[in-house]
Amino acid sequence: MNQPLSQPKQQDISMMRLWSFFLPLGISASLVTISHVIINSTLSRAADPERIIAGYAVAMSLLAITERPAVLLRQTCSTLVRDQISFKSALTVAQLVFGSIMAMGLLISYTPLGMLIFKGVFGVGEDNLDDVLLVYRVLMFVSIFSGIRCFYQGVIIYNLRTKWLTIGMAVRLAGMYMLSLYFIHTGVTSGVVGAAIFLFGMMIEAAVSFAEGRLLVRKMPDRLENHPIENKKHVFSFYRPLLFSSFIAVWIGPAINAMLGKTWDAELAISSFAIAASLVMLLSSFFSYFHQIVINFYRIDPVAVRKFTLMLGFVPALLMGLIAFTDIGVLLLEHVIGVHGRLQEESIRVLQSFMLFALVMPWLDVMNGLVFVRGQTKLIIGSQIANLSITFTTLIACILVAPEWNGSIGAWAQSLGMSAELIFVALALRFIKPADPVPVRHS
Repeated sequence: MNQPLSQPKQQDISMMRLWSFFLPLGISASLVTISHVIINSTLSRAADPERIIAGYAVAMSLLAITERPAVLLRQTCSTLVRDQISFKSALTVAQLVFGSIMAMGLLISYTPLGMLIFKGVFGVGEDNLDDVLLVYRVLMFVSIFSGIRCFYQGVIIYNLRTKWLTIGMAVRLAGMYMLSLYFIHTGVTSGVVGAAIFLFGMMIEAAVSFAEGRLLVRKMPDRLENHPIENKKHVFSFYRPLLFSSFIAVWIGPAINAMLGKTWDAELAISSFAIAASLVMLLSSFFSYFHQIVINFYRIDPVAVRKFTLMLGFVPALLMGLIAFTDIGVLLLEHVIGVHGRLQEESIRVLQSFMLFALVMPWLDVMNGLVFVRGQTKLIIGSQIANLSITFTTLIACILVAPEWNGSIGAWAQSLGMSAELIFVALALRFIKPADPVPVRHS
């Protein structure tokens, strides 16, 4: 990516155009949580729901790791794919990613490696091991269809057709709900039911994204002048640091859960942190696409992008403040989630400790968008190392000094880790010379 690029034409972007681009992205991200509600409510109808849901949750924990390389294709394509040549180059990389994910899934599912991972890392007992492996044998295909979905969503996002992400998610949820009704009628006997519902929904969303994405690809020029992405090597130079950084980031969650087990009341700490973290993710998911605003519009109209992000960037912290410091949080925990007593009180304290996280998260997403625009994805490796280092240091310090903080230790560790990540990226963007950026649309 060293070829000289033409300077993009500056334009005035209206707030309405930014809203029409961003709103469908935010809605689709928020709707993701409903898919997990559908699955969990279906599995809860089983005769032994605790065992089945636990087995499904363990398999999903591994899926979150093995699926990550596929999800990164969304940012890669939205940033790099501009013509037929760059599309074919990115597609080659995507096929290699899919092949690697499938090979890993087969190894985990049908060799002793899977038993080693689930027993040694996740602590699954002999009685539940076979059930967990069966669930993962279905879930491993989710990664493939998730990759197809994300790959073509990148094309869709660049072409500003973001409404198709909301449409795809809506159709996916409808399909998952219909299949869940079928399983409820016929009987839920295994966590494989949840995996089948999830896979069916992902196949639907992938089909919608593929159909719209292919139409947009056909309209792309064969070769865009001055576009530096000409082969898979160029795509890999952008994608590889994202992949490495994701392998660093996946250790943050396990590190927090492991250290919470060393607090004064481990069970209360882990459960309250899980409840609070799920609420934080629900609040912040709508605002998790700021990086796409930056990728697609910053070099065209940076002033409009700054106004838009300033207008929305403090909303997550405001919402978190309302939930954590007013009776709204108590009502939400008690009547919606069904949490009472000591667990409710501890969950509120954890939510209060997540205030810094809600404040930092949108601005980190904006900064990462600038990293993508400038082609400096290697910086994300450093930022993730900073995040993991501060998170782990905070965990150890709090366990030694104040183990009675319980679940709040996890919230502070995650918040300070993300703050360190933001500081690292901000300083790096200021002092490190950018690589040649990817050209943006000129229309």
